[in-house]
Amino acid sequence: MSPASLTFFCIGLCVLQVIQAQHGPLPKPSLQAQPSSLVPLGHPVTLRCLGPSDADLYRLEKVKPGKLIFIDQDFLFIPIMEINNAGRYRCSYQNESHWSLPSDQLELIATGVYSKPSLSAHPSSAIPPGRDVTLKCQSQYSFDEFVLYKEGDTRPYKRPEKWYRANFPVITVTAAHSGTYRCYSFSSSSPYLWSAPSDPLVVVVTGPSATPSQVPTEVPSPMTEASRRPSMLLTNKISTTEKPMNITVSPEGPSPPFGFAHQHYAKGNLVRICLGVMIIMFLVGFLAEDWHSRKKRLQHRIRAMQRPLPPLPLA
Repeated sequence: MSPASLTFFCIGLCVLQVIQAQHGPLPKPSLQAQPSSLVPLGHPVTLRCLGPSDADLYRLEKVKPGKLIFIDQDFLFIPIMEINNAGRYRCSYQNESHWSLPSDQLELIATGVYSKPSLSAHPSSAIPPGRDVTLKCQSQYSFDEFVLYKEGDTRPYKRPEKWYRANFPVITVTAAHSGTYRCYSFSSSSPYLWSAPSDPLVVVVTGPSATPSQVPTEVPSPMTEASRRPSMLLTNKISTTEKPMNITVSPEGPSPPFGFAHQHYAKGNLVRICLGVMIIMFLVGFLAEDWHSRKKRLQHRIRAMQRPLPPLPLA
């Protein structure tokens, strides 16, 4: 194979790798509700699909049993939250003829559908470190599910409970359990229609292990439910027995990095490497051809100089 043929062969392989990298599996986008996925009735909310900026088309879908409702755009603005807006949503995007994987489903919750439950702490909302406390959420309706939120956490905890009320035992409290709590109640037959939030309950862990920054001194001023970003979710279902639950509070960490920037950076590096290899191979092939032609001419001249002279003519 000549150097020129080898150069073009390498160029073809490089271009093929670039094309395959560009048409590989598309990473799934993420779907967010702004300002929150807990939306009081009558309040606005925006669903936004986050993906690559160069996508050809975005699709946002509402998932229903046996039915799929969608719009071809990357956001959905709901000016007034209604009961029929609650449910599960997802989104995806298209590049050329390829569709990405769908995003994780987002549960949009309508709150304020029913009257608020009550939330209390037993034996007290001021607890020394190392003691136990039980947060009790009680409703006037026969709901079979209750949700407890602690502002500043996002990790969910689940345990079964009874009708009308839910007990959330906290075993061996620490300073990290200090904070403001609220609870909701709803029926498992309508999982996206919740009650209004309970009045806030401030839990204070007293003693040497509680730092001033972790122990609130007063009930925070009222704020709109949509502006709150609660952090700990505990869901409770019907049961006939109660068992203690150890709640571990972990600080909220950053969300996992989105993969589109990394993917585009890797593709850009691959294209640059292939272009560099193409240029180097072209130069190597050009130099090899030039050296090969010069060598042929030099050998021809040497053979011509070593050829014997013809005999002189006789006088």
